[in-house]
Order: sequence, then C-alpha cells, then structure tokens
Amino acid sequence: MTSIVVLLIIVGCAVFQFFKGTIVRAFATIIIAIFASIVAFGFFEILAAVLIKRGDSGSMLALVPWAHSLGFLLIFVLVFAVLQTAVVQLTHKRPVDLGFLPERIGRVVLGIVLGLVASGVLMTFLAMAPLPSQYPYERFESRNIKVDNPNKVLLNVDGFVTGLFGVVSNGSFSGKRSFASLRPNFLDQLYLNRLDSDVSLVSGTLPAIEVPRDKAAWPAPDALKTQIEDLNSQGKFARTPGKPIGNYQPMIVRVGIKRMALKTDSKINAGIFTLSQLRLICKERGYEGEPLAGKGQDVYPLGYLKAADEIETNFKIQVERSDFTNNAGTKDFDFIFPVPSGLQPVFVGFKLNNIVQIPTNAILTDASEAPPAVGSSPSSVPGTPDEEDQEPETPENPQEPSEETDQGQSEAQESSDNASEPGRVERLTESITGVQLDEDQ
Repeated sequence: MTSIVVLLIIVGCAVFQFFKGTIVRAFATIIIAIFASIVAFGFFEILAAVLIKRGDSGSMLALVPWAHSLGFLLIFVLVFAVLQTAVVQLTHKRPVDLGFLPERIGRVVLGIVLGLVASGVLMTFLAMAPLPSQYPYERFESRNIKVDNPNKVLLNVDGFVTGLFGVVSNGSFSGKRSFASLRPNFLDQLYLNRLDSDVSLVSGTLPAIEVPRDKAAWPAPDALKTQIEDLNSQGKFARTPGKPIGNYQPMIVRVGIKRMALKTDSKINAGIFTLSQLRLICKERGYEGEPLAGKGQDVYPLGYLKAADEIETNFKIQVERSDFTNNAGTKDFDFIFPVPSGLQPVFVGFKLNNIVQIPTNAILTDASEAPPAVGSSPSSVPGTPDEEDQEPETPENPQEPSEETDQGQSEAQESSDNASEPGRVERLTESITGVQLDEDQ
C-alpha cells in the first residue's frame, strides 16, 4: 500500500509539471524542496525540544509524541512555501520557454525527481510520528529484528532524503557537527524506537540517562562471549536488535536511568523502554578530531547483565521508583553491545531525544580492570514476550512517597550528586538538542 502511495505521488508530480509547469519552475521547485528538507532536518530537534519541555511542564502534553514529526513538517512546509511563492512570482513575470520537446520531456523528468523528494519527505515525517510500527510500512519484524537487513519502501525514497542530508551534513556544511555522526541510519532508529506502541518515544527529562566519568565501558570477558555465542545459536537474540555478526568484540557499557526521568504520564516516561531504544554510537578506533564530526555507526544491545556472568535479554525493561536503592539518583545497567572490530564507543543514544558522550578516558581496554557488575534486576513488565507466563508485578507499596514529593527529592539528590560525585557527568554542554558533551576531554 505504501509503495502505491509513493508511486501516485511521483506520477502526480510528473503529470502536474507536464501540464502546468515549466522546466525552469520545476527545477527551481526541486532545489527548494531539497533545501527545505535540509533546513527541516537541521532544526526540527530544536522545535521538538520546545514542545517536549512544555509537555513536561504540563501544557501541550498531547503533542509530545508528535513533537519531532510536527517540528520536521512545520519547518519544511514553512521554508518551502516562502521560497516557492517567491519563485512563482519571479517566473510568472518573465516565463522561460526552452522549446516544445525540451519542455515536454524535461517537465516529466523533473516532475519524477520532485516526486521522489516529496514522497521521501512524507515517508520520513510518518516514520517520526507515533504510529504503529507497521506504518507507513513495516521496516522490521517485531519478532525477528534484523537491523542489518531492513525492509524498504518503493525506490527507497525516505532513504534517499535522509541519506542526502547525511552527505550534506558530513560535507562542507558540517562545521563541527554532523547529522551522520549522531544519527547514522536515522530511519532504522525511527522505526526501532517505536516497535512497542505502549512505550514513549521521548523522555520528558533531558538528559534521562548518564554514563560514569570513570570506567564507563570495557570489553566483556571471554566467558561472557562464549555465553553470547551459545545464546545466539539457540536463537535467543531474535527479539533483540543487537546481533553478534562477523568479527566483533562484546563491550559492556554502564548506563544509568535517572530517577527524575521517571514520570507518571506514559508519553514522557523514561522508566519504560525497549532494547531497540538504546544505541551505542561508535567510530573508528583512534579517530581524531571533533566527536560530533564525521560519520558514526549504530550498535544495538544484546541485553544487559542480570549478574556478573548472566545475560538478560528481555526486550522491554521497566524501572520503578522502588528500584532506586538508598534514594539513589540513578538506576545503573550494564548493557552488552556487539561492537564490530575496529570501532570504539563514543556516544550512547536513548529514545529520540537523548545522546550522551562517553568520556574517552572512561573506556577500558582490559576486562580485568572492570568494576563489579551492578546486577541490574528491574521490575518485570507484564505481557512482554519473554515473560508472558509470569505473574504480573504487584503494585508498589501504597506508603511510597507521592510522584511530586519523590520527584522533588530526586531532583535535589541529582543536583547534590552532580556537584560532589566524580563518577557523574558534571560539566556538560548542550551542543545539539539532547546531546551532552564532556568538556574536560
């Protein structure tokens, strides 16, 4: 069905340009559409952050799941409308006719190209929207996730649009920041982020996660790699987005979910997430230059350590306030990522609006220097594929503090922790919306 829609858009643009357009106007419209998409990709996160912040404060909460898609669409439409109006006014006063055959053939060809861009923008907008995972098309099967072999729409129009911006942002227009560095395989991220329609696409708190400044990532021991191979041969990783493929080194990365990021409203709650909403952004080992420049590669987790030598592969994870012992500010997890050989972790991405840098000096090369496993055992999520036969989690103790009181305490605790503990990311700079950089490196 989606391929039919794409085909209709392409044919419609070609027919319209043939009867109503000119070569000059059609060419100008293509340039405008491409430019509008570049501007939309470059700034939609800023507008989305405003909507999410208002939602977190209580107003405009219903728009939060649509924040990224609406931000992208509004910017594209605004830029396109303004520039297209100007072009129409200019070409209307002095029309240019290149002759019968060049006009007729050129209009159709340029109309097809315009249709590719227009349908690609539409598919990208729908991929950002909080729709069921099979819309606008099912890029991944939820029961057997193959990140390395996604399904694609007709002519891969959405891949063309996102790939074009990735090239532009990594080229002469990149500066110190590159979309391809923070959002490699952007379409995969969008679809993986909404495989479970009951889980929020974004978090109301920024950042909702943190990594230690010391001993944040380290290679997994050989015994754990053997266990990974055994589980893979048994098909235990079919539901997980990470797959041990080719030459890889399993890396353990410690990620903390912040207590203050747990919300009562499911639209902005970071306490429930899926493995497909967490990604490790890697670059070539020994890379030089700005961490935001260049091109990255996404690596998704196999699971997390339930104990020092035990891997848990539950697809959906739920963190509750009772999981924060001693009024801790974070709930730590040791996630396992199959990092391809020759790459090293640089950032951790969480949901659509969180990216946190891993300090370079916090990446260990010797597994013997690794800290003790945290042994994460969060509350189970009733009804998840891995736990369908288990009893639902009993309600929290009714004597637990209220959401407002508990969140206020957690924010105060978070502020105190960030000021005193060297293991937390302290001096941070918000370079791009939701991206936290370590300035001490």
